[in-house]
Amino acid sequence: MSSILHATPDNPIPDNHVAGFFDGIGGRKIRYAIFKTKQPVARGTVVLLQGRNESIEKYFETIADLTAAGLWVATFDWRGQAGSERLLAHPGRGYVDHFSDYERDLSTFLEQIVLPDTRLPFSIVAHSMGALVALSLAPMLASRIDRLVVLAPFVGLGGQALGEKSIATVATFMRLVGLGALPAHPDKGNRPFENNVLTADRRRYARNIALTDAHPELRLGPPTARWLSEAFHAMRRVIRREHLTRITLPTIILAPTADRLVPHIAVEWLARNFRAAQMIPIDGARHELLHEADRYRAQAMAAILAFVIPEEGDARETSAA
Repeated sequence: MSSILHATPDNPIPDNHVAGFFDGIGGRKIRYAIFKTKQPVARGTVVLLQGRNESIEKYFETIADLTAAGLWVATFDWRGQAGSERLLAHPGRGYVDHFSDYERDLSTFLEQIVLPDTRLPFSIVAHSMGALVALSLAPMLASRIDRLVVLAPFVGLGGQALGEKSIATVATFMRLVGLGALPAHPDKGNRPFENNVLTADRRRYARNIALTDAHPELRLGPPTARWLSEAFHAMRRVIRREHLTRITLPTIILAPTADRLVPHIAVEWLARNFRAAQMIPIDGARHELLHEADRYRAQAMAAILAFVIPEEGDARETSAA
């Protein structure tokens, strides 16, 4: 099974796992993996949802931390990226037909893989685009998921040459005139560490670059106009009060305050209008909290574990291993 996943010298595959593919919407092959704790009593399962242009491999360190804490981890690559089936003849372009395809793939994963094959209680831990998918589907998840953690949720876009509204307008125009499969900007490759907006941790940044250098098939290039158009439409829907009031899942929002990709003010607005959620700011952290310097990452991991692991005697806990 491990041949489905890829290791690099400083990023080993966590032990005790199974990996494979399931059929997503439209028959697309979606790569997934389940990692089991070595502890005799499982303390639940975390469904780990990645951001755009990420892979299962990028989260090996976090997966190892979660399984060491007694949790199982179930995760998959979104359609069109990493080890899942690409959607265009140009495999490096970030594309999706409909944002709801992500939601339907997540529902399929929960129903076909997580619910029958892993351990209660179930929590979702979702980063960036994965958090947007989770928030979009959250009103329908209350019967299947106990807790939700969103990290730097993709509810706004900053740090670009154009403003968010201008980017959305251009992307929608390109889509309407049949240019939705074109990239929104040229592929400039990986930025030097000194110019990156993702993390202040040089070692973790280099590790992630080394991963895609060794396995370039995991890398994704710029988003297409259609992907951006679909994502902006999902953002606008998710941040509406009428949507947020339908979410009853206990939720925490981990918000890096130095995030240049998702403006902190957008995450604050989300939190103010989200009754089921509590925001925890991580002061000084950049976008990728789980790949940040230890002083920031440790805060995020402590918050996740305290929130998703049942307390002694909690009815959510199971003794099944």
